[in-house]
Amino acid sequence: MATMALEVKKAQKGDLDAFVQIMRDLEPRLYSLAKSILRRDEDCADAMQEATLKAYKSLSTLKKPEYFKTWMIRILINECNQLLRNRQRIVVMDEVPEAKTSEAYYGSYQKMDIQEAVNRLDESLRIVIHLFYYEDLPIKHISEILGISNGAVRARLHRARGILADQMKNGKEGDLSYEPV
Repeated sequence: MATMALEVKKAQKGDLDAFVQIMRDLEPRLYSLAKSILRRDEDCADAMQEATLKAYKSLSTLKKPEYFKTWMIRILINECNQLLRNRQRIVVMDEVPEAKTSEAYYGSYQKMDIQEAVNRLDESLRIVIHLFYYEDLPIKHISEILGISNGAVRARLHRARGILADQMKNGKEGDLSYEPV
């Protein structure tokens, strides 16, 4: 973590290579977060590109280099949400979803892993689960990133865990697969 803060300081002084290295190090985790929000690769690429550009342009405004990762996650989440808002305004005729009951939709799955279950959660719950479990961020940082209280983060985690536990216990989605991806 200390090396990232040093690289951020170099980048803030105009070292483009340092910024590129930081972004390469964070790219897999950021992409995974974008994928959990947007679900489409082309949207993830757009969000990553916009977030990276915004971060680079406003790097000098970051006061504490040790919080670069948290700051970058917040920028990426904002970009993802903007893309989702823009996507809602545009409806492509061949993408209009057919009405399906949840039973018919979930009944078609033979196996489900934890990631699939998480992906089915409501966006607000999915983001909190992703940041807490996949990014290993503390509740305090998640609350800062999302602009909500620590209690709200805990409540969302509790609710998401309950939903996931119910899905597994009731077996609505079929057998769970615990095989490594």
